[in-house]
Amino acid sequence: MSLITQFVSTKTMSTGLASVVLVLATITTAGGFEPKQWIDDLGQVKETLATKYANLEWAVFERELDLQALFAETQERIEHATSEAEARAAFDRLARRLGDGHVRFDWRGGPAAAASEAHDQCSALGYDAHMRAVPVAANAAGYQALATSQSDEFPAGIISVNGQRVGLLQIGVFTPQGFPALCRAALQELAVPAQKSCDDACSDRIESWASSRLTLHLAAQLRALQAAGAASLVVDIAANGGGTEWAEAVARMLTPLRLQSESAGFVRGEHWGKAFTDDEASLRRFAAHETGRNRALLLTLADQVEARRKTALTPCDSAPLWRAEHPACNWLGQGFFGSGLLAAADPSTLRGKPWATLLFSPMEFPYDEGVWRGPLIVLVDRNTGSAASEFAAVLQDNHAAIVMGETANGGCGHTNGGTPTKLVNSGATLEVPDCARFRRDGSNEVMGVQPDVPVSFAAVDGPHRRGARFLAQLPQAIERAAALRN
Repeated sequence: MSLITQFVSTKTMSTGLASVVLVLATITTAGGFEPKQWIDDLGQVKETLATKYANLEWAVFERELDLQALFAETQERIEHATSEAEARAAFDRLARRLGDGHVRFDWRGGPAAAASEAHDQCSALGYDAHMRAVPVAANAAGYQALATSQSDEFPAGIISVNGQRVGLLQIGVFTPQGFPALCRAALQELAVPAQKSCDDACSDRIESWASSRLTLHLAAQLRALQAAGAASLVVDIAANGGGTEWAEAVARMLTPLRLQSESAGFVRGEHWGKAFTDDEASLRRFAAHETGRNRALLLTLADQVEARRKTALTPCDSAPLWRAEHPACNWLGQGFFGSGLLAAADPSTLRGKPWATLLFSPMEFPYDEGVWRGPLIVLVDRNTGSAASEFAAVLQDNHAAIVMGETANGGCGHTNGGTPTKLVNSGATLEVPDCARFRRDGSNEVMGVQPDVPVSFAAVDGPHRRGARFLAQLPQAIERAAALRN
């Protein structure tokens, strides 16, 4: 798969959206806690942000952070720390101050601990139903659940609002890893030996099979809601932490409009340089076997990829950003789109082409545009993020849906494993986002997705209170969604 099309974040917001992941092992010395080792690692963190962090410019000019002061404060806290717990707290504070919804410190156990938690092949591959968020809209008074074979994956129901039947559909996460039952079905369907370890190729086959089934099951659930008389549809992605490119395909299933995806930026360096080199070679190889318009399209894109490869391999010094000054160059290179090399495409013209997924990532999935064609509302909250925010942003920017709820977290994650840095003293792994997505107004999606219809959820709300708050604002959202259709 093309790296260019893989704007993939970590699987859920609850486990952290992977724009910045710091895995710091415990540091001990014979004499007890030693701050110097943590300070040395802090210097390496600073160097990594200075060379690899996609949202560095945003942090300075939109977040309005004084980066030098932030690191000086963090170092002072470490110097005065008396334990590893206090040093970790200093790193955690740095992450919070960055304000990037993906930034987190992950204090994970080692491989042995992870292996002991894996009870079967699917859990060993990371499949876990706990990734899926708990529904919000389904807790509104008057909700009548829809009982279908797809309801375990996509809880759905009907609610009556001012005499209109409104469909409610929850998508708990945008990755097949949240659906272990599909993984188990894939193992059986693909005849994967139960006791055999599953390598990367095996894992990819399982994920592809499960993603295809999810797509077909979602389409069936949408048709079931239509058959139940839903005139408008609410898609509940509150606390959905993100996932994969599947979010781009799902967005296109929910509207008859031909959606345009967000533009993308990339961090200069060898990581993206190699990606563009590989994709250019693939495009020219495919073009050699095509004629006419297809050949011309592939060669044109190959030339565009080549130009971006040159940009990727041309460094941009971030030193001015640490003085709150703009560098003479563009910190990020101008990439393609959240959906790949193309911002939009007619799937019927790409289906069956061996190069379809290279150009347009939604083609990885057997989706149809406009399975739902009526007024659309997307429910988000402060814990919606990553690919889920991408989903909401694309629909909002194309005037295809009304977004209601709270400001959702946003931001691109990292591509094909990202650019991990091994911290010397702690043995920690530092990962930072190597991409950014930009909305129709030019703003970085990491700023968050603002709702058209705010809902004042409170941190102390129970499920039914959240449902009541949602229901109180639903009539306004329905009215505004209907107006979009006119």
